[in-house]
Amino acid sequence: MSTVTWEKQNEHVAVLTLNRPEAANAFSKQLIADFHKALNDIEEDESIRALIITGEGDKAFCAGADLKERRSMTQDEVVKTVQSIGDLVSRVGHLKVPTIAAINGAAFGGGLELTLACDIRIASDHAKMGLTETSLAIIPGAGGTQRLAKLIGLAKAKYYILTAKRMTSDEAKHIGLIEDHVSNDELLNEAVELANSIASNGPIGVQAAKQAIDAGCEQDLATGLQIERHHYMKTIPTEDRLEALEAFGEKRKPQFKGK
Repeated sequence: MSTVTWEKQNEHVAVLTLNRPEAANAFSKQLIADFHKALNDIEEDESIRALIITGEGDKAFCAGADLKERRSMTQDEVVKTVQSIGDLVSRVGHLKVPTIAAINGAAFGGGLELTLACDIRIASDHAKMGLTETSLAIIPGAGGTQRLAKLIGLAKAKYYILTAKRMTSDEAKHIGLIEDHVSNDELLNEAVELANSIASNGPIGVQAAKQAIDAGCEQDLATGLQIERHHYMKTIPTEDRLEALEAFGEKRKPQFKGK
């Protein structure tokens, strides 16, 4: 059985599931390889407009690196494995479709770093999360020091990373790490509802907006406005833009085709 599975919830929304519940869905070499294979398939399916990433079971989203596997590695192998996790997380961050992390349980280390590469994060009420690497005498190595600081601010990121502090869903929402938390029974439905609301919008516009935000967020305002204009211009010649105008005039819901 694959350590990563995926399926379509409907025509435009897919759910990818980390499937090693016996190992807290940790990043083994096999899971990383299976994750890439799943992303290959997802990227080939042009009907997908939003992707939900979650974990199997109700205990863990992803506990990070598989420390049991890592104990037998040489230093060089550890470096390569950390790089492979970082590459995977970055690939998720660069997906053209919006991504939603549905954090169904513990998300520590690389597991939380995976969620940070997603566009939106929601969690179950009982989820715990944190970048706890300094408690293992290392640091986050898959983008955590950078993405967390950009998301919640420099001082808060230092507080959580340097202390290796674990946080509840309430605390994560309070600091802006997640957008909301719900019961575990409601989590997937909440994520699908959110994904559906994204997928109902013009896919070219949604993707262009995501690209503009990501490319411009670290630039000065003048540069950011140029980036925004560049991506706005992608939407002008599309059939979807004309369909939206026609639908508005006819007082109906637009039927977007991603063209």
